[in-house]
Amino acid sequence: MAWFDDTYTFDKSSLCIAHITDSHLFADKKGEYFNVNTAAHFEKALAHIAELPVDCVIFGGDLTQDHSFESYLLFSELINDSDITCPVFWVPGNHDELVMLNRISGGKINSAKHIIANGVELLLINSKGPTPAGWVTGAHLDEITDTLVNSNNSKVIFCHHNPLPINGYLDKHLLENGPQLLNILVNSNNVSALFHGHVHNDYEQNFRGLPIYASPASSVQFVKYTPKWEQKNAGPAYRMLNIKSKKDKVEVKTEVVWLNA
Repeated sequence: MAWFDDTYTFDKSSLCIAHITDSHLFADKKGEYFNVNTAAHFEKALAHIAELPVDCVIFGGDLTQDHSFESYLLFSELINDSDITCPVFWVPGNHDELVMLNRISGGKINSAKHIIANGVELLLINSKGPTPAGWVTGAHLDEITDTLVNSNNSKVIFCHHNPLPINGYLDKHLLENGPQLLNILVNSNNVSALFHGHVHNDYEQNFRGLPIYASPASSVQFVKYTPKWEQKNAGPAYRMLNIKSKKDKVEVKTEVVWLNA
């Protein structure tokens, strides 16, 4: 099945979305990543999201830190035991395996990669490459191009890796063909924004007029604008999006929600 064949439809012209990313879970619920209990942080963020009128949650990748299947099962447990009632979609991060993500899909966790509402569509892109850096394959770029032109609806894009440098340590693991992807998106004339994770902090960038937003991690943040790897426990965080389709225009408003540890 082609990447975008699995679709999910909302019969509405506005969407409220929570973008949560980089949970870095372990098999052990008490596991710590840079002295942060990642499961507790993720659970706290999910509880906060559950109190909001969200239409869906999009998980931005790097579910696991220890690469165990038990960490995927913990992710599923935390999602399905939470008070969240909407679907939770996902994109793979560099730590993740598609086979494992598909195995835990079901219940609240939905594997659709093409989300369609009235006047707007969400495309969830696979940026996982053969190394920790990102890479969108040529075949996937063709799929993206075809999906962009198949309807006049404005598109909002989600992927894991940062397509542009952020002037930090993680630039060594950015999306290596990011500019190629971004040029395809801009040239289609119907993409309103791109959202990604991976960099463990919030950033706002622009490429030929296309807004690009990085969401901070639910686990631990990486200090901005330093060539060294520095981390900081700033508490779990996620990003809220409000997308409204109005005639020929799509309005995307977004803000980061910080939950102090």
